Amino acid sequence: MSESRYDIRRFHDFLAGRTRGFTRRDLLTITAAALLPGTPDVSTVADGPIVKPLPPELFRSLGTNAETRWSALKDQGYYVPVDRFFVRNHTSTPAIDADTWSLKVTGTGLRGGPVHYSLDDLRRFPSETRAVAVECAGNGRGYYTTQQGQTVSGTAWQLGAVGVARWRGVRLSTVLRHAGISRAAVDVQPSGLDANFVSGGVDLGPVRRPFPVAKAFDDVLLAYEMNGVPLPPDHGFPVRVLVPGWIGIASIKWVGTLEVSAEPLFSPWNTQFYRLFGPEFPAEGVPIDEQVVKSAFELDPGATVPAGTTTRLTGRSWSAHGPIRRVDVSTDGGATWRRARHYGDTPGGVWQRWELDWKPAAGTHELLARATDVHGNSQPDTATYNTLGYLFDAVVRIPVTAA
Repeated sequence: MSESRYDIRRFHDFLAGRTRGFTRRDLLTITAAALLPGTPDVSTVADGPIVKPLPPELFRSLGTNAETRWSALKDQGYYVPVDRFFVRNHTSTPAIDADTWSLKVTGTGLRGGPVHYSLDDLRRFPSETRAVAVECAGNGRGYYTTQQGQTVSGTAWQLGAVGVARWRGVRLSTVLRHAGISRAAVDVQPSGLDANFVSGGVDLGPVRRPFPVAKAFDDVLLAYEMNGVPLPPDHGFPVRVLVPGWIGIASIKWVGTLEVSAEPLFSPWNTQFYRLFGPEFPAEGVPIDEQVVKSAFELDPGATVPAGTTTRLTGRSWSAHGPIRRVDVSTDGGATWRRARHYGDTPGGVWQRWELDWKPAAGTHELLARATDVHGNSQPDTATYNTLGYLFDAVVRIPVTAA
């Protein structure tokens, strides 16, 4: 089941009062508090909410979050190295002892009572390694303001809130079968062990977001390794959920509980947050579909390149709908376009690296890249506005100087 179809069905359940875990009264409370996703009360964030070093040549620091600089990915291969992988935290990275950690699987969708799994227990199950992209739904949000002149709320990401890694873990379906999932189960909801999310004076509890049992049995992974090493603290140590193709919030970090329910589940993270609101959408909002098509140059906006000599421009393009078929690049602000060359392996078909040789004259230039996936989805000139700044898919204009 696709994310959008699932969310539409669950939102109808929610409006009809058939869901559990989050009520219409709760929704009114957080709406009245004017919550902004990704903007917790200061009281919930300790000094240094991110554990790993954030050197400015690798990251743009954004409070509880840090986005990868695209210049830091040039010549780095297909997978984003752990030390360059973006960080999206709702509060701060928790310190968890792997020796005492356990995953609790519980709920009305099990045939018996709760089951607990240690990290060693999960490692005893057959493992699987997979290339998966994690991308924040707000990736590119800053361009609604800087490129389209529109006001949005939330973290002003450029395009660095995405990364592809090689994840190893156990299939969630394996664990659910072992725990005794029943035929009555309809939803699975993982909850994180980071601090409760508090904003507008309202404690919303642990970060959590449900998905259907059908998705759980399709391709969801409980990952304990990233690029061949144990999960680092900022990326979910000791275990995180990976939900391929869905927006990043579905891939809960530091997972501590899996609720398997015979009733539809809901949480703030698929009612008030991670929905599309705005003048082109109904008042109740529209569920976020899969991520959109995007392209990024592996250089920083405002970079300087040598004039009069050939420069090899490189970049990456990706789409949640399927592999990238072609990438067209303009070096003159969109007046003319040339097709970029694909290069390198594409494990899992997650994103495509590309390159184009360019001999610029001295002066200022504007670079654009437009990708098209195998299903014909392409990047528009303007992204559809929504007040929370999700799913920016327009062609991004990158200024550079040749000198």
